[in-house]
Amino acid sequence: MARKNYSEEFCRQAVDLYESTPGASLKSIAADLGIERATLRRWVDLYGTGKKTAADGTTATRHVSSPDSGSPPETPEQKIARLEAENAALRADKTKLTTEREILRQAAKYFGRGDELVSRFQFVADQSTTYPVKRLCELVEIERSSYYAWVKAAPARQARAAADAALADRIRKVHTGDNTCGAPRITAELNDGAPADQRVNHKRVARVMRVNGIAGYRRRRKVRTTIPEPTDQKVPDLLNRDFTAPAPNQRYVGDITYLPLADGNNLYLATVIDCYSRRLAGWAIANHMRTELVTDALKAAQATRGTLTGAIFHSDHGSVYTSKDYARLCTELGVTQSMGAVGTSADNSLAESFNATLKREILQDDKTWPDETTCRRQTFRWLVRYNTHRRHSWCHYQSPTTYETSTATTLPSAA
Repeated sequence: MARKNYSEEFCRQAVDLYESTPGASLKSIAADLGIERATLRRWVDLYGTGKKTAADGTTATRHVSSPDSGSPPETPEQKIARLEAENAALRADKTKLTTEREILRQAAKYFGRGDELVSRFQFVADQSTTYPVKRLCELVEIERSSYYAWVKAAPARQARAAADAALADRIRKVHTGDNTCGAPRITAELNDGAPADQRVNHKRVARVMRVNGIAGYRRRRKVRTTIPEPTDQKVPDLLNRDFTAPAPNQRYVGDITYLPLADGNNLYLATVIDCYSRRLAGWAIANHMRTELVTDALKAAQATRGTLTGAIFHSDHGSVYTSKDYARLCTELGVTQSMGAVGTSADNSLAESFNATLKREILQDDKTWPDETTCRRQTFRWLVRYNTHRRHSWCHYQSPTTYETSTATTLPSAA
């Protein structure tokens, strides 16, 4: 069945997807999301920013041309004077832009050295004999007073750099002997038996190691999204690895998976999947794994279905699923909890398979999303298309919503 009630967050995400997709039309995005074009048009009018990404990747803003002021026509002399003034202004702008382009072209090589602010100062210093310092500072957006303070501190900076280079050599000798050593152990090694005036601070050692690419060995830890929590509540396994259902809205499975970002952080996705059609009835994305994540997903499923009374929800033994708050919500919604054995992924393989498919199809050869906004945007689009367009082998290569529509004329409440 098509979803009739949409949350404000869903509407805003749909509008963001339309505005950020290069060259997309209202019709194509509405089709992707399984909604009417007029509905998306109404959301754009209500929540849109007025900016649209064109096919070439540029952002265009609609402008309304101002009406004619109604002033009297200019004389030939006035027109010549105006055109000469405009021509002179254009020549001046061309000269200014040519100079700026040449300055910025030369500046490009400085801005790839890591510390962009220091690179700007260095660029102004190197070009100060060719162009005025004032103009250079304006172009690279730094204060002249800050630049002159940087120049004044050059001798002290050079002395610190020499001292850091000498310390880096000492660190490398220790690290070469044992590459598992991190900053604390290397600091202890350097300070062992050293006079008080030669002892170094562990923060300085860590900084010098980071700048010089020296690091102790660390085994990459796998992100855990299933964290068992002891509980007095005993929840049986009501599915026993049978991930089928005779009708929609009777059996659901769910899980939490991490969405890795390029900066080393993660977002987390919680799902509620109908065993009958594999439809994603509810989901939630957040930057945490607190109980609110899974309760929001279950509430979204309840909003999609209208009621979950009598349904079974199957999960693993993660702490959020065994929490009292989640159990209380299940009771309020008339949902019966079911859980597989601890540490056995096969007992929730349907949800695990869904998570793997999502990451494989969105990331493909990439390991991470570049940033949080892109991750949320791409995941939202895939989740909606999964329900409305992606052909699923379980559904005889129909989309889950199409499969439900074609096999169940009415959506029964869970019994």
